[in-house]
Order: sequence, then structure tokens, then C-alpha cells
Amino acid sequence: MFRTSDIVLIAVMVSAAALTYKTKREAEDQLAAVQKIHTQIRYEEETIDLLKADWSLLTQPSRLQKLTELYKSQLALEPVSARQIVGLGDLPAKALDIQDILNGRQGAMADNSDKAPSGDKDPVVTGGIAQ
Repeated sequence: MFRTSDIVLIAVMVSAAALTYKTKREAEDQLAAVQKIHTQIRYEEETIDLLKADWSLLTQPSRLQKLTELYKSQLALEPVSARQIVGLGDLPAKALDIQDILNGRQGAMADNSDKAPSGDKDPVVTGGIAQ
């Protein structure tokens, strides 16, 4: 009735159908995962847009000016004078504390002497006035 070749072909067809079903199911699972990730990305982009809008609202100069005037007594804010802006070379070196001395970190400051610009001048111009 059935030959051996018929049984083998039926087994191959059943195997192919099972493989096709498995592949289809895996593809659907992958597609669902991709759609979930796209949904998360859209949600994060909307959150970023919302946070940017909030930041823009919170940093409006007129709002900051009103808050400055409202809390002037508590904050004691004053305009920055030109004498308060100095270059890095005008700042005193940070004092070492006992832990730095004990740990041997006396020379922990960065040494940029080999990278100094020509003419021993800092090319960045600021409004600093050394006192």
C-alpha cells in the first residue's frame, strides 16, 4: 500500500510544515518585540519633548527675573562685577588636607606646562581683572 518513499515524503512534508510554523511563530514574536520597542521609543521621545518644554518654561528669563525679585532677601543675589571674574592662573592653589598628604597625593594637580600656548599667554580672553 504505502511505499517507503511515500512515508519518507510524508515525514519530510510534516517536518517542513512544523519548521514553517515554528519560523512563522518566531517571526511574529520578533515583530511583537520590535513593535513594543517602537512604542517605548515613541513614549521616551514624547517624554523628552515634554521635559524640553518644561525646561524652556522654567528657564525663561522673565520668570527667573520675577523669582529673583521675589526671593531677593533670602538669596542675597547681586550682579557680578568685572573684578569677580578672573583667569585660572589668578586663583590660589587648593590647599592639601591631611588625607592627601598621607596618601602621597601632593602633586595631584594637573600639569599643563608642556601644553602652554606660544607667548605664555592664554588664548582665551575673559573679562578678568587680577587684583
